[in-house]
Amino acid sequence: VQLQASGGGLVQTGDSLTLSCVASGNTFSLYTMGWFRQAPGKERAFVGAIRRSGDNTYYADSVKGRFTVSRDNAKNTVYLRMNSLKPEDTAVYFCAAGTLAIHDGIPPSYWGQGTLVTVSS
Repeated sequence: VQLQASGGGLVQTGDSLTLSCVASGNTFSLYTMGWFRQAPGKERAFVGAIRRSGDNTYYADSVKGRFTVSRDNAKNTVYLRMNSLKPEDTAVYFCAAGTLAIHDGIPPSYWGQGTLVTVSS
């Protein structure tokens, strides 16, 4: 599975932004999809994830209520809608795919390249 993330950019505090991640192949619907981020000088951290059918989502406490993960299995695409952005949300965002609980510490099987989100104060 190859993952291609896009949608990053420079925004201001309080703005919204939506990231997209398109997967290759025809097995997208078999995977739990997730988003992770890595801020400068920090380790990569879990942001949110969505189960295969989209019926369950999981979020890091730091983004709960502001970020929403969704997916369109017909388009092989997962989205991360980010509202009320803060400077501390500045990071490189990565999409990922896995068959196990990637929201619970299980490493994903596949990673996309990152897309940079910068939130200015």
